[in-house]
Order: sequence, then structure tokens, then C-alpha cells
Amino acid sequence: MEDPTIDEETLELAAQDVRRVIERQKEERQILITQMNILFVTNTALLSFLTISRLIAIFSLFSVLEILLLFFNFMLLIRSLLPRKFFVSPNLETDDFQNKYLKFSPQEYQSQMLVNLRETYNQNQKQVENISQSLTYATFVTAGIAFVALLHQVTVYFIPELQKL
Repeated sequence: MEDPTIDEETLELAAQDVRRVIERQKEERQILITQMNILFVTNTALLSFLTISRLIAIFSLFSVLEILLLFFNFMLLIRSLLPRKFFVSPNLETDDFQNKYLKFSPQEYQSQMLVNLRETYNQNQKQVENISQSLTYATFVTAGIAFVALLHQVTVYFIPELQKL
């Protein structure tokens, strides 16, 4: 167990800092959800553009590439959207809470909660990083789709000789 001579004011300051960091982690998750929504809308808009302009309906190297990129991008977005288990501390579902934590002195309890919150933060941060990584890849693929669609449009409307690609 932690050293029981830790100053109570230090424990309270540490608890406030940990709560602040965990709150920042929640905000980061919310920002990632917003980014995910933006990418879904952007990809839907790109798909709509390609469908309305009938570029995707005409078989060509560009349309095949656009379809593959759109499919890959939606898979990345779905991967980032998949339900993930986020950890909480203390876990009230276990008997551990009643049998262990309620027997602690207030100082021991605060010390143990700090340790638990740190572990919870580390576990949840891995989930946040996985979501962030998927969204980063999806952002690059979205840019690739937009670039290929622009090239496709330029090719069809301004360089008729290249339409056969």
C-alpha cells in the first residue's frame, strides 16, 4: 500500500489533477467523435458528387480507384466507430469495492483511487489513440478520394483523349 504519511492537501491536489486529466481525455474523445462525423459527411458528399456527376457509373480506372478508396475509407470510419470498452474506476460491479475499499482509512482510500484512476486513464488512452489513428488514416484516404475525383473530372471534361483510361 502507499505510504500512509502523505499529506492530505497533497492527496487532494493530486486527485484534482487526475480528475482534470481524465476530463481532458473525455473532451479528446468528444473531439474525435466530431471528427468522425465530419469525415462520414465528407465521404457521403464525395460519393454523392461522384454519383450525381455520373463519374462513378462510367467504368474506368478512376471509377474503380474511387470505389475502392470509398470502401476502404468507410471501413476505416466504421473501425473507429466500433464500440470499445472504456474503463471506469473503481469498478462497482465487483465485490472488491465493498470488501476492500470501504475498509481503508480516508487517506489510504484516496491513495488507492489515485492509483486506480491512473490505470484507468492509461487503459482508456489506448482506446482514444486507436480511434485517433483510424481517423488519421481516414482523413488521408478522404483527401485521396477528393484528389482522384478531381483528376477524374478534369480528365472527362477537359482532356477527352484521356477518357478511355
